[in-house]
Amino acid sequence: MIEVLTDMPDGVVGIRVSGRLSGEDFRSVEATLKRAMDSDDIRIVEVIASDYAGFGPGGLAADLKLGLGTVLRRYADFTRLAVVTDKEWVVHTLHALAWMVPGELRLFGLAELEDAKQWAAGSN
Repeated sequence: MIEVLTDMPDGVVGIRVSGRLSGEDFRSVEATLKRAMDSDDIRIVEVIASDYAGFGPGGLAADLKLGLGTVLRRYADFTRLAVVTDKEWVVHTLHALAWMVPGELRLFGLAELEDAKQWAAGSN
């Protein structure tokens, strides 16, 4: 499941992923994410829940479509990406792939969500 988080600072888009992500999950938030990408100062907080289990039917294809169709066009506009998770494999993967991430990337534990929001907003 993907849900849009509404308690974000101004200018920050928040999403939370949990369970196994399907193509329908991506389609349900696609319009919101595309609107968020219409900025030249993209700031995102992505919470990866403890029960996140990767991709289900159509999930990987939808993620690639969104990434290639939207994110790559706005690559230079990403300012900050805060990833909030306690999943060790996600942390290790992001450390290995951080060079590919546009803008600044910072990892936070689940208990540090408020810090992640403030960092993404540029408050510290």
